[in-house]
Amino acid sequence: MTHVLRAVILALLLAVPATAAGPVEFTFNAPVDHVWDKTMAVLKVLGWDIDRSDRSIGIIVTESRRLDGDNFGVYEKALRHRLQLNVRKASDARTIVGIERSVFKRERILFVDKDEPIDDPRTEVQKSILDAIGKSL
Repeated sequence: MTHVLRAVILALLLAVPATAAGPVEFTFNAPVDHVWDKTMAVLKVLGWDIDRSDRSIGIIVTESRRLDGDNFGVYEKALRHRLQLNVRKASDARTIVGIERSVFKRERILFVDKDEPIDDPRTEVQKSILDAIGKSL
């Protein structure tokens, strides 16, 4: 039953029209250093591991998370997503946070990953993270 449900979800995701969703942005009334610290804390609380970050250019990239599929160590066939956040100064007291989400299919055989990008115009994940950042400020 769960395999059928996974197949239906995957089919629905693939049937979505191919429209590129740009980053979801929000401007916060707080200095950039404060927003950066709160953004990092919110991501950790929400379970997003940080792959790389560079405060000087205002970029945070998360590790990918599995949306659906199976992972058996040396073999994985899954639908995954990752976030790229851009934190930039709008003024001394205002900061813009943009979040871009990339969705992809991953197939791993004997530790060799093959990723195939998928267009997904949904923005609920980005909006929920921006809401959490706003509540933490």
